Amino acid sequence: MRAKHWFLACLLATAGAAHADVTLAGVKYEEVSEIRGAKLQLNGAGIRYKGPFKVYAAGLYVTKKSNTPEDVFATPGAKRISVTMLRDIDTGELSKLFIRGVEDNLDKASFSKLIPGLMRMSQIFSEHKRLNSGDTFSLDWVPGTGAVVMLKGVPQGEPFKEPEFFNALLRIWLGPAPADWKLKESLLGKQA
Repeated sequence: MRAKHWFLACLLATAGAAHADVTLAGVKYEEVSEIRGAKLQLNGAGIRYKGPFKVYAAGLYVTKKSNTPEDVFATPGAKRISVTMLRDIDTGELSKLFIRGVEDNLDKASFSKLIPGLMRMSQIFSEHKRLNSGDTFSLDWVPGTGAVVMLKGVPQGEPFKEPEFFNALLRIWLGPAPADWKLKESLLGKQA
């Protein structure tokens, strides 16, 4: 009888240790990702909706799983938000949404300090005119380097050095006025 319980416990432990990749709308988020040698865990993934339409899928990677925005911001080490478009979008529109998302989640004084970085970020996206369904971008926090914008897998421009800038961008999805409440919950691992 004990052998059965031991076998069952081992089986459950092995199942828990297996990778739990997540696939949403055909977009696969690996359970583990890497940024310059740092291993990251998928904290959560979800879909951004605008009305009934799927806009993009997003996955949040951190060094230690967290279920509150405060824990995500405070966790040291590398971080990544990876976004895959599920519809075509003009990058000018996307840039405006980024700026609005940051503005909605910061006080005026904090937002004012970030305007030069936000303008530079807008420039990065506007150089590409359009993101099509299936295109990807990610925002990576690399300790000692800064925030790196990757568009279609290619680094864009110089890194943004300030951790406050990266955290302000994360607030678009995790702040008190997120782009999508259900997506926020999904990125925090609170719902499938």
